[in-house]
Amino acid sequence: MTDPPAIARRTAARPATATLSAGEARRIALAAQGFSRRRPAEPGVRHLHTAMARMGVLQIDSVNVFARSHYLPLFSRLGAYDPALLERAFLSRPTAARSGRYTEYLAHEATFLPVEDWPLWGFRRDAFRAKRGEFWGRTSSARTLDWVRSELRERGASRPAEIRGDAPGGKAGWWEWDEVKHALEYLWRIGEVAIAGRDGFERRYALAEDVVPADLLGRDLDRTAAIGELVRRAARAHGVATAADIADYYRIKDRAGVLGAIDDLVEQGELEPVRVRGWERGGRPVPAWRHVEAVLPRRIETTAILTPFDPVVWFRDRALRAFSLDYRIEIYTPAAKRRYGYYSLPVLVGDRIAARLDLKADRAAGTLRVQSAWWEPQARPTDDLEPIAAELRIAAEWQGLEHVSVSGWGDASAALADVLDGHPERVHRHDVGRSDQVPLGI
Repeated sequence: MTDPPAIARRTAARPATATLSAGEARRIALAAQGFSRRRPAEPGVRHLHTAMARMGVLQIDSVNVFARSHYLPLFSRLGAYDPALLERAFLSRPTAARSGRYTEYLAHEATFLPVEDWPLWGFRRDAFRAKRGEFWGRTSSARTLDWVRSELRERGASRPAEIRGDAPGGKAGWWEWDEVKHALEYLWRIGEVAIAGRDGFERRYALAEDVVPADLLGRDLDRTAAIGELVRRAARAHGVATAADIADYYRIKDRAGVLGAIDDLVEQGELEPVRVRGWERGGRPVPAWRHVEAVLPRRIETTAILTPFDPVVWFRDRALRAFSLDYRIEIYTPAAKRRYGYYSLPVLVGDRIAARLDLKADRAAGTLRVQSAWWEPQARPTDDLEPIAAELRIAAEWQGLEHVSVSGWGDASAALADVLDGHPERVHRHDVGRSDQVPLGI
């Protein structure tokens, strides 16, 4: 077996076959994620499945200031789809007559992913088992695990509260809700339990055999094969990427394994080494690869509000390198120290991240509040204002909100409010500052 340093030297030494400009790399990356396609007039479940197949995973997040994060990548790509389509496709529980198309696992962070991908994650389940085996081997924890398994076998898919409410001994002793929840989470990580839909945002846990089709159980790929397939998928999803970009897509920590898989894909003709102008470290080009199926559109003609957990921007190093977006979420920053707002969302115009908006859905008032609006260095305000305003109106309608209200915070706020004033029946203005960055209805 080739040692890791040799793999790294061999991979890095392969000469680039082409040179791409930074703009070409952005357009390739956005096309790979579906942004070169015209939005459908009436998005249906078929369009959701197609977008999901292109992304591979859909990251889940609980913050619900504007819309929960997993609803947004599909809105960014498809426009104003019916959220009930996502809920039926991703959140409804499987039945005896119908197995679910998606389940959940830690494929990036917590994500939705196709249930047919179950065999790809055996190596990660094994790693969790090895890491936590000593902790869960203690007597009380082992007893909890056995009891939780028995409960799921008897009652089927259940919320943690349902299992906890039936636990013997009330709240005393070792039957604490936290221990039951931790047991469920551990069993999920090691693959004995799978997620069988959600009630609202609360997971339903079930034994894996009640969620995963029988022909997928016990068919785990070995570690090398699984990493090879995940690297192939990540490279295709990125279009053009560095090794770090590819590794981050599925959070693969094995650098040697990733580089070895890249080298294999180059040998097989599926990846080609490229140089991207501006993708440098210490004044030297960063090795990059383009997937052979990646297309280079002449232009990207879309405007989209992105979640922080969209594959386009979720890896901060790539966001900075490819889109000049220096991006940090400020949820955990004290309000008085926030630069852009509680939960600012990047806004794509063409192939540029042109702005970031801190949005809040004030459902009681039927209003989409733009708490702050900021230009990015690559913005073209004269060209970008109208498409951003139009996208805000679409976003408000998608969330069932009648009005848009813009604060005065941010260097793009005044101009954005002026453009929205062209629809006076829908636009309002409000005052907000750092001290007002308290979200509604998380």
